[in-house]
Amino acid sequence: MAKDAKQDRRLDAPKGLRTRVLPLRNRQSSDRFGRLTESFARGMGTPWFLFGMTIFCVFWLVFNTYGPEDARFDSQALGFTVLTLILSLQASYAAPLLLLAQNRQDDRDRVQIEQDRQRAERNLADTEYLAREVVALRLAIRDMASKDFIRSELRSLVEELEKDRAERDGAAEELAAPLDGAARSDAARADRTRADTFRFEENGAEPLGTERGDA
Repeated sequence: MAKDAKQDRRLDAPKGLRTRVLPLRNRQSSDRFGRLTESFARGMGTPWFLFGMTIFCVFWLVFNTYGPEDARFDSQALGFTVLTLILSLQASYAAPLLLLAQNRQDDRDRVQIEQDRQRAERNLADTEYLAREVVALRLAIRDMASKDFIRSELRSLVEELEKDRAERDGAAEELAAPLDGAARSDAARADRTRADTFRFEENGAEPLGTERGDA
C-alpha cells in the first residue's frame, strides 16, 4: 500500500519536478565538491602550504627526537612511522583531488574553447557578410554615373535642345515667308488701286473698273 501510494504521488507530481529536482541537486553538490577540490589544489600550490608542511615535519622530527621520552608519540627507532603514514595518506588523497581539480579545469577550458570557436565562427560570418556588402557597394558605386558623365550628358541634351529650337525657328521662318510675300503683294495692289482711284477722281473720270463694269 505504501509503495502504491508513493507511485501515485509520483504520478500526481508534475513531470518537471520529477525530472529536474534531483539532477539539479546533484549538479549543485557536484559543483560544490568541485569548488572544494579546486580550493584544496589551489592551497597546495602556494608557498605557504610548503612552508607550513616544512615547519610541521621539522617540529615533528625535533619533538620526537629531542623531546621528553614520555611525551614522544612517534619513535625514531621505528623510522617515524606515524609521520610516514600521515604523509602517505596526504599524498594518496592529494593526488586524486589534484586530478579532480585538473579535470574540472579541463572541462572549463573545453567550454571556453567551444565558446571561442562559436565566437570565431560568428566573427567569420560577420566578416564575410561585411566583405560581400563592401563588394556590392563598390559595384553600385562603379555603376553610378560620375559627375563628368552627368555634365557631358547635360551638355549633349542642351545642344540637342538648341538644335531642335533652331530647326523649329527655321521652319517657322520658311512658313512665314510666303505669307509675308502675299501680304506685301496685296498691300501693294491695294495701294496702287487707291492711287489710281485718287488720280481718276482728280481728273474727273471714273475708275477703270467702274467703266468696265458699266460696259
